[in-house]
Amino acid sequence: MSERLVEVEGLKQYFPVASGLFSKKYVKAVDDVSFFVKKGETLGLVGESGCGKTTTGRSILRLHEPTAGTIKYDGVDITHVNMLPYRKKMQIVFQDPYASLNPRMTIRDIVGEPIDIHKLAKGKQEREDMIIESLRKVGLNSDHAGRYPHEFSGGQRQRIGIARALAVNPEFIVCDEPVSALDVSIQAQVVNMFEELQEDMGLTYLFIAHDLSVVKHISDRIGVMYLGKMVELADSNELTFHPVHPYTKSLISAIPIPDPKKARANKRIVLEGDVPSPLNPPSGCRFRTRCKYATPQCAEVEPEFKEIAPGHYAACHNLDKVAD
Repeated sequence: MSERLVEVEGLKQYFPVASGLFSKKYVKAVDDVSFFVKKGETLGLVGESGCGKTTTGRSILRLHEPTAGTIKYDGVDITHVNMLPYRKKMQIVFQDPYASLNPRMTIRDIVGEPIDIHKLAKGKQEREDMIIESLRKVGLNSDHAGRYPHEFSGGQRQRIGIARALAVNPEFIVCDEPVSALDVSIQAQVVNMFEELQEDMGLTYLFIAHDLSVVKHISDRIGVMYLGKMVELADSNELTFHPVHPYTKSLISAIPIPDPKKARANKRIVLEGDVPSPLNPPSGCRFRTRCKYATPQCAEVEPEFKEIAPGHYAACHNLDKVAD
């Protein structure tokens, strides 16, 4: 038994796009990403829209078949195996609570579906008890079971999505931007609920979001992605207070500070230009087109993602300049 529950090595996810008669182009959504998630921890994954966070999460669950790389679960390589036995252990909470629930199904059937697929209930009464227990864990009750998704608010729908994931008693949950579609007041409730569930059930999370303040609150470690690549990975506090990659520094500087004096003293690092297309990413370091520290070496050689301090990884040629 390894203390690492999920290990990802050299993960690549390329999507073919229509192109010429003899040439085929690929969107390199995830390009050679490696990391691990320990049992019982929350690994946050952040980056701007289109950087490959969601694709990474879905590829780990094999909702997209990976182009290359290996995925291990509890020490077992699951890259090419039948996933049905692992679906019970690995679940996902989707980003959009409006699109991820079938409007024609009652809440009872939505939460009961994974119980039926994995044949977890011996009879109708046990099935009903499991559904009600799942709903209770997320703050809903038996009265809600007979209703349809359209009768609920966004926050309640997201709770139903979480109840569906919990119905099979999983060990690992990919939380794919689970609060980004919710009001700020509801976000805090849902994030706190995730933390309570983790404590009660011993869950392990891959928590994907683009809001660094939410990720900082819930995560033990944080990984930062840019254009399909992991650029930095470290403990939550270490990454927040001692970021070394220029992209991470820019993200951290954008976190709102409630104290006006501190906010004025905080120097916001504004990135120049737009994110390049994943169809045609820059050579060498993908961040170089927006980096003020870029040198000719950055265009020629791709920086290695390596450990620069215990548990702190980064991919940059000019860390000594960035630190100044």
